[in-house]
Amino acid sequence: DIFHYVYGILHSPQYRERFEADLKKMLPRIPLAATSDDFLAFAAAGQQLMDLHINYETVEPYPLEELVTPAAGLDEYALFAVTDKKMKYAPNTDKSTLIYNPHVTLRGIPDEAHAYQLGSRSALGWIIDRYYIKTDKESGIVNDPNAWSRGQGDPRCIVDLIKRVVRVSVETVRIVDALPGLTWGNTLDTDKVSSVIRREV
Repeated sequence: DIFHYVYGILHSPQYRERFEADLKKMLPRIPLAATSDDFLAFAAAGQQLMDLHINYETVEPYPLEELVTPAAGLDEYALFAVTDKKMKYAPNTDKSTLIYNPHVTLRGIPDEAHAYQLGSRSALGWIIDRYYIKTDKESGIVNDPNAWSRGQGDPRCIVDLIKRVVRVSVETVRIVDALPGLTWGNTLDTDKVSSVIRREV
């Protein structure tokens, strides 16, 4: 419960805003819950978030609309393959539509999918930035995400990953928006907690 509580606190927008500068240079200080009800609410939210984030590869894909234009001679692996160009959003800064490749476009991405940030960008932004075929200039090694799809025997592997990341992002925002407010007082010193845990172990 304490572990889940801490995970819930670390997702609190109120906590992140107040300690934004400190979190860049020191270990986090975790505020103690004002009431037992607040503790239980943060612990329950933290458990939901943890389950969602650990099991992101098995969540139900978000029902994005697929606009698919088949081409002669393309099997499913080629149809749903990423290319050597990054995916991109539709023109006019429309982030509800993602051009996946020349044959596949995904439409209906909700705003919440962009609100969940991992560092400096959204979870979906990380996928867009990394999932394309690229060749290292020095070694000549080719990084081809499509090899994973073929290895899994699933031509839709990357498309469904995008849908799952959208689902995780939307659900994360929903859970975070329902977190209780924080009151500032005593904080949990993570240095001391770590040393106690090490002694107990």
